[in-house]
Amino acid sequence: MKRQINVGLVGYKFMGKAHSNGLTQLPMFFDTSADIVKKTICGRDPEWVEQSREKFGWQDCETSWEKLVARDDIDVIHITAPSNVHKEIALAAAEAGKHIFSEKPLALNTSDAREMLAAAQKANIKHQVGFNYRFAPAVVLAKKLIDAGKIGKIYHFRGSFLQDWIIDPEFPLVWRLDKSVCGSGSHGDLGAHVIDAARYLVGDFDRVMGMSKTFVTKRPIVERMTGLSGKAGADAPLGDVTVDDATIFMTEFKNGALGVFEATRFAAGHKNDMSFEINGDKGSLKFSFERMNELWYMSREDEEGLQGFRLIQASEGCHNYAANWWPAGHVLGYENTFAHEFYEFYEAIANDKPTSPSFEDGVKCCQVLDAVELSCERRAWVNVDEV
Repeated sequence: MKRQINVGLVGYKFMGKAHSNGLTQLPMFFDTSADIVKKTICGRDPEWVEQSREKFGWQDCETSWEKLVARDDIDVIHITAPSNVHKEIALAAAEAGKHIFSEKPLALNTSDAREMLAAAQKANIKHQVGFNYRFAPAVVLAKKLIDAGKIGKIYHFRGSFLQDWIIDPEFPLVWRLDKSVCGSGSHGDLGAHVIDAARYLVGDFDRVMGMSKTFVTKRPIVERMTGLSGKAGADAPLGDVTVDDATIFMTEFKNGALGVFEATRFAAGHKNDMSFEINGDKGSLKFSFERMNELWYMSREDEEGLQGFRLIQASEGCHNYAANWWPAGHVLGYENTFAHEFYEFYEAIANDKPTSPSFEDGVKCCQVLDAVELSCERRAWVNVDEV
């Protein structure tokens, strides 16, 4: 008989919906080692959280995360609330002995992230960070090709995450534009995913140099938030945007490779374009999440005159996770990456295995984020280990 694991979810908007959907898909498509139960969803608005409970298929709901964390019938806490509350929820959950899955960035800063890691390690719980882009089969394939030496010694990583959803200056001042709530703008929200992908595929960062800019400095104050968006009245007063609209930085990895990174919400026509290219002495790889089932691979060991990028459709049964879904060529989407990361997390809990990406990966991502911000202030190179 499978062990039952009861889940409590903090948050019910964009990421709350994504987590709810991923947990629903998990037992339908994967043979799990545990019986994962969507027990309780938590949010501050009683009416909204009850609607979400019914719509997303949770057994009951709470309006206090403190009560949720203290409940004896909850084994795991998912944190999808804004970044400014990640730390206090995680510390309380660790103290209560709950396993924790937290969305990224792990915390507002490296110091808080380290405190969360230390608490999780002291409590001997399982902990994972929501870097779901790692779990696209094409990205896992890129990792396999790199580890097998198919592109050889890596020289370059180019990564970007481009969106355009706040390019309208009348777009309201949602919480993702408030530094006290989110920590940073495109840098932490989007750049964190590219930073993690680079660490996963290339290795740890040595030093960084960055620059950032806020293009629209004042926006209408929001009345009600709905996921990524929100509503502001016709005559709403303006408030200050306190985060970056775009951040660009360079890096040198500890293995000697060079990297360039860009994160912006002002790239017209790009909806959710997380992309990277990696160049080595034996070949190259290219990926764009807007075509997430595809990986481009070039090998210099191919016959002369026939060398060039080849397209690999990473949706066959031989590709990680793909066999659990549909026949070859029946492509996957954004929501499937959540089922993949949750599968690995709950298998780690059920079988007492290490998690990845763990809070330690979350700390290292926060180090890079903070080092880039420090570099922007100093207008100079900053060693990541300095943070």
